[in-house]
Amino acid sequence: MWQTLTTTFSELGESPFWHTHERSLYWLDIPGRALLRTRGDIGSAPAVERWAMPSEPGCMAPARRGGLVVALRDGIYRAQEWGGELRPLVRFGHDVRTTRANDGKCDPLGRFWVGTLYEPKGQRVAALYCLDARGGGVPIMTRMAGEVVTANGLAFAPDRRTLYWADTAAHAVHAWDWEAEANRLERRREFQRFDYKPVGWTPTCGVAYEGRPDGAAIDAQGRYWVAMYEGAQLLCFAPTGERLVSLPVPAQCPTMPCFGGDDLRTLFVTTAREGRPAVELERLPASGAVLSTRVETPGLPVAFFED
Repeated sequence: MWQTLTTTFSELGESPFWHTHERSLYWLDIPGRALLRTRGDIGSAPAVERWAMPSEPGCMAPARRGGLVVALRDGIYRAQEWGGELRPLVRFGHDVRTTRANDGKCDPLGRFWVGTLYEPKGQRVAALYCLDARGGGVPIMTRMAGEVVTANGLAFAPDRRTLYWADTAAHAVHAWDWEAEANRLERRREFQRFDYKPVGWTPTCGVAYEGRPDGAAIDAQGRYWVAMYEGAQLLCFAPTGERLVSLPVPAQCPTMPCFGGDDLRTLFVTTAREGRPAVELERLPASGAVLSTRVETPGLPVAFFED
């Protein structure tokens, strides 16, 4: 089912999106401190461009007026073109020695949302921020939620009434009622919870472990697709929370899905190889690659940053 998109591997691939105007796939390598994108037809082993970053990129999104918005360790930056100057928009208030930007994307109204990650993993001090730069005014960043260790799984329902956000370390995905225009979150609730990893677990020990929720995407039917890190699978849930699909992935650590291709029916997923044992990488040589497969239900086009 799965195809390896390119021969370019990432230590920790993340934040993929399909650029509808360019017909290109973008993603990043967090510890590799780089943004990547395909050039050429994705059906014929496309070339990959790599753009080095000054610190770890957590997430990014395309901008309506061209270029990208990128969340780095210390703040959010704007580049007017690929490889161009990174202009700071806002700085995070966190301690950059222990905390960095992680999962994020734009909402349908063009605001850029970024979650953070507390690297020592000992405190629930990471948060979710929303940057509004619409209209060309002074960018305003608002803290929207918090009390997590590792922000992940951000997604917006097609009807703009529900926001999903995961805490990977807690093995949980939460949902809020979301008033998109007013940008209010209310009635937080647990959408999914997964069992913690058993003590001493390894992928070949024979003990079941589904993984923990990492990045996510929403399809046109409002179904929530989430990558299960160390679970070697993507899971798909109905808006009601019913589990619909378990899709095995030929990498132990899928990190984030997205939909692309001209019909938005190609499902891409980034994966990781950082810190994985050699025997696992030998068994699953696609670890660190971008993988793709075809699905019946299309996804939603990427939301662009408005400034």
